[in-house]
Parts: sequence; C-alpha cells; structure tokens
Amino acid sequence: MMLPAAPAPQTAPKTAPPAGRPAGKAPAKSPAQKALDKLGLRRDIDLALHLPLRYEDETRIVRLIDARDGEVVQIEGEVTHSEILIRSRRQLLVTVDDGSDTCLLRFLNFYPSHQKTLSVGARVRVRGELRGGFLGREMMHPHFKLAGGELPGALTPVYPTSAGLPQVYLRKAVLSGLARADLSETIPAPLLSKNMPQRLSTLREALQFLHHPTPDAALQTLEDRSHPAWQRLKVEELLAQQLSQLQARRVRAAMRAPALRGSAVRGSQGSLQMKLLERLPFQLTAAQLRVGAEIKADLQKDIPMHRLLQGDVGSGKTVVAALAAARCIDAGWQCALMAPTEILAEQHFRKLLSWLEPLGIKTAWLTGSQKTKERREMLALIESGEAGLVIGTHAVIQDKVVFKNLALAIIDEQHRFGVAQRLALRSKMTDGGEEPHLLMMTATPIPRTLAMSYYADLDVSTLDELPPGRTAIVTKVVSDARRDEVIARIQAQIAEGRQIYWVCPLIEESESIDLVNATQTHQALSEALPDVLVGLLHSRMPPAEKKAVMSLFVDGVMAVLVSTTVIEVGVDVPNASLMVIEHAERFGLSQLHQLRGRVGRGAAASACVLLYSTGDAPRLGEVARARLKAMVETNDGFEIARRDLEIRGPGEFLGARQSGAPLLRFADLQTDAALLAWAREVAPVMLDQHAELAERHVLRWLGGKAEFLKA
Repeated sequence: MMLPAAPAPQTAPKTAPPAGRPAGKAPAKSPAQKALDKLGLRRDIDLALHLPLRYEDETRIVRLIDARDGEVVQIEGEVTHSEILIRSRRQLLVTVDDGSDTCLLRFLNFYPSHQKTLSVGARVRVRGELRGGFLGREMMHPHFKLAGGELPGALTPVYPTSAGLPQVYLRKAVLSGLARADLSETIPAPLLSKNMPQRLSTLREALQFLHHPTPDAALQTLEDRSHPAWQRLKVEELLAQQLSQLQARRVRAAMRAPALRGSAVRGSQGSLQMKLLERLPFQLTAAQLRVGAEIKADLQKDIPMHRLLQGDVGSGKTVVAALAAARCIDAGWQCALMAPTEILAEQHFRKLLSWLEPLGIKTAWLTGSQKTKERREMLALIESGEAGLVIGTHAVIQDKVVFKNLALAIIDEQHRFGVAQRLALRSKMTDGGEEPHLLMMTATPIPRTLAMSYYADLDVSTLDELPPGRTAIVTKVVSDARRDEVIARIQAQIAEGRQIYWVCPLIEESESIDLVNATQTHQALSEALPDVLVGLLHSRMPPAEKKAVMSLFVDGVMAVLVSTTVIEVGVDVPNASLMVIEHAERFGLSQLHQLRGRVGRGAAASACVLLYSTGDAPRLGEVARARLKAMVETNDGFEIARRDLEIRGPGEFLGARQSGAPLLRFADLQTDAALLAWAREVAPVMLDQHAELAERHVLRWLGGKAEFLKA
C-alpha cells in the first residue's frame, strides 16, 4: 500500500546545541525520531548495523501469464476497473490488466489515497502474493505505486520497525547513517585472516551488500546468515564481546580484595572450615571437594574472586557456599548471601544456621517483610560486625544496610538478579576501597559455548556429581484428559505417607491465556481429597501467610501443596515424592527441570508428571513437544541445558544478565562455534598489541554497555 513521503533522515546526536539554540534545551523530536530512539537507533553506527529482516525483489517486472499462484511477484499494468463493494464490510476492488492477463486487487482496509492512485486509466506497479480466486487471479492488500522510473538495481530491504516508523523513512535513515558512520577497519588484516577458511570483505562492503544485495544473491544464504557478508559481521560482533569480557577480567585483576588466608581469632584451635566439615552429617563428594579447593585458592588471593558455581539440582551447592562463608568469617570478615525469593532465602537461613550456629557464628536475617523492631536489631548486628553472616533477599542491598567489613558476597540463582543489584551488593564494602570476593551460584548448568562467550569474564566451577542417596526421578508426559488417574496416583502416595507438589502457571483467570489456575486447582483437589490438607502458595500472598503454608508442608502436616513457580528453587522436602506440573507445555525446559528437582530428595522412589493440554489443537507444538521429550529422556541437567540452548537460544540462561551484556544480534553460538574460537584467540592479541583499535572496536559495537560486564 502507499506510504507517506519520508521526512529528512535521522542524524547523529550532537554533543553541543546548534548556534541560536540555548544550551540545555533540546529540540522537540518528531514521532519518527522517537520511534528510532525506541529501537535504539541513536548513533550512525546503530543505523548502519540495523539490518533487514527480509528483502523484496522489485528489480524486475513479471508478466501475469508467466507467474504461478503462490508466488510473490511485481506486475505492471493499467487499472481497468475500480469500485467499492459493500457486503459484510466495505472492500475496494481494483482490476489491473498487464496485457497478458488481468488481476484483481482486494483491499479490506483502504483510504481515499488508495482510490486516487488506483483510479481507472492509471498505470501502476503492484507487488504481492498471487492467488487463484473465484473471480480469477487476485492479490490481497498488495504494495503499489504509480509506474515510471527505472527499476532498482538491488533487492529492497524490509527492516525491523515499530509503530510510527514507516519503511520509507527507515530506509532513508539507515542509508544516511550508513553513509556517515565511521566504518574504518579496527581488526588488523593479519588477525582477520588468521585461521579463516575464506577471505572476508571489509566491514563497509559487507554492510552495503547486506542493506542492498544484488538480485543474483542467493536468498537462502542471506536468510540463514551463511553469506560471507554475514560472516564478517559475526566476526566483528564476537570479537567485540570477547574483548569486552577480557577487558572486564583485566580491570578486576588490577583491583584489590581482602586475602582470606587463615584464622584471625581462633589461632591453633582449628579452622571453622575444618570444624564445619567434622559436624556435617554427610561426606562431601569429590566434586564438592574440588570446587571447595578452587574457591579456597581464590579467597587466599588479594585479587577479587569472580566465580560462577554451577551445579545440577541437588548437587550440593549450599554446603560449598557454607564452607566459603566459614573461611571468610574465620579470617575476621563478614559474608553476605542474597537469594531472589524469601522462600529460598529462608531455606538457606535454616540450613546454614543449623550448621554454623553451633560453631559460634551469629547469623543475621534480612527481608522486606520484617517487622521494624526485628529489622533494627538485625541492622545493628550487621553494622557492629557481630553478625558474621548475613542472609536475605534484595533487602540486603538497601541503603540502610551497613556492613562493618564485608569480604565475600554470595548470590544464589544469580540469573534472577540484574547487573545493578550485583553492583549494589559489591558496593557494600567500605574498607579502603577494596572489592569483596563474589561467588555466584546457579542450578542451571551453563553450556560450554555460553561459558565461552557470555561468561568469559568469570571463572566457572562445576559440581558434576550428585551426592549419594539421591533417587532417580521417573518422568511421564500425560494428557490432562487423564487427570483422574493422576489424582488416584496422588491418593496412593498419600496412603504411603508421602507428599505431593502440584504446580500451576497462573493464579487467577486470564482472558488471554486459558489456563487452569492455582486457585481453581486448589479448590478441585481439596474436593477430590476431602480428608487431606491441601495448601495453596503463590507470589501474591502476604509473606507471613507464605511462611505459614511452607512450614506446614516442610513439617509434614500438609500432604499436597498447590503452588505457582515460587517453589522452583531452594525448597527441600525429602518426603515429597511426586511432582505434578499443570500445563507443562507452557514452561521453559530449564524451568521444568528445576521444578522436577524439588522431588527425589529422599530415599523414596519419585516421579514427575507433566500434564499437557492441546486445547483446540490436535497436537502439541513442535517446541513444546521437544521440551517434554527431553524431560522424559534425561535427568541430566547438563544435557537439559544443551538441549534448551538448541531449542530456545541463550536468552533463558542469561536471565537478568541480559540487561548488562547484550545478546548476540548476528552470531549464533550453535552454528558459529568456529568463529567464537577465533574471537577468543584474537582478543588477547588485540588488547596486548593493538589496544587503541581494540578500544574503538568495543565502543563501536557495545557503546557504554561494556561497563556493565564488570558486574
């Protein structure tokens, strides 16, 4: 359809106001300029790197007699008939004759400008999908314009856009930005060609081609991003990412942290770590001992530790964190542990209190729901240093929390926290400008390609061994049409003295998503199990009510807990042996695995039932089917993570880290592993031998976002 004439193209922001305009008073932005800002297109280089979603071939005219139904073609002909037809709704019907055949153009939405341009006798160029119809061949809502002028010599780009930003305007803005942008080479030629299977074009050549490819270009190589021009952009992007990660690592290496090398108080009586190991009712696995040694070595250095501890559900990350905390406190410093939810924070508090309190360690507890008096007491313990360990939620990083000498910050389920929150916890150290050591934990194992890219600035420790006694979990995929059978299974489990989780994705009715919510499910199960205490837990409940419900379930008084995903991590009830996940097809794979990990924590055989609903559809979607199939086939969190990366890409693994480290826009970690390996090899050479070029390269691709990688 016709588009309005494009305004003048967007220009790069100026550092000073033009003459005649007072400093500090920016001109009002047009709606199109605001839309450009919304897309993040503020610099010339941003416009140059805003690449097409697809292309339209307007380089040739096709005769109707030669075109096939289903093809997207451009025709040129004369309008022989135009009328507005009023039936169930108004339609504009236009007939175009190109000399070989006629075609009907049908518009359900149209404006007076449509009628004016498509008036009888006008010669027009029309592009759209050709269909066979009752009245002959037709196009529905095609693009059109008056004929005339030369045909373009390149494919027409179609860009990602937003409301208020027509393609015509965006094309001109991108073309203008591409012409002005500094696209000088920042990668020395010898490094660019190192271990490359093919010669790559310059950055400017690659971008000019991708914005305006020639008609003979293989569309498949453009769409799957295998064309050499795409390879050049991927190389640039991956190198920028690796450079920024390596810069962050080197900046941190220049910082200083307390060296936690021994007991500051207890002298020869033995370290707190040794005393804790002696009191534990279990033996550490070889993996826990190995990771504990890696963390100990880090804490003994005066360089801030920045370590990610990854381990499958139930692999024993908490005890490793407890040993690190004991080493920190033994050296005379404070340790803070922050968890994303109050349920998880309280779980840590109970467990660590039982381990550390007998050793004389005082632990403070901080959450947003605390009463004023209790909170004031906790803040005093923290500020005086009497509390060696502080456990809590986001409340730990609030301004009123003042540590005497924080030396170790532990963040559980780190992907739930944003960059700003991690920085806030690190800033709580006030002694001589030193940085605290940072240990981040995740129960979502990180696939190797992600560890090499998005987590390249961290040292990664892996718990790849489950403690003895963990039972295998049998996973079944069941249609919700068999709900009665599942309830019968629940009754059998309760008769054996076992407990059950039933997880739902919503807590209230939604007009847009037709799901059985937790409230309804709780009512239905309460009616089906009249002699059983069935509890309800969701995120909108008051904290005190949540705590009371969890206490009843943990103590074994409550047999069935209906919950939303607030129990996804941290909840440890060994007597729970059955997990039912309602509408499992709506959950991500790693989330399903986390939920399944709430059972199988005791000696009893455990099972996970994935209830799915297809609604009106006869079959599950392809992605949902792949997720459920993976859950049935493996309990291995590392294999789950690998498959999740294949199915969904890196976003789910990165979580809130995305706010600091932007996702790769062009490269694909699955298909571009060789290019990632090249970037990892070249990055240190660039920093060491071509520091100025490296700085320009990172600034071009990441702008100010690279600073957030320090978190």
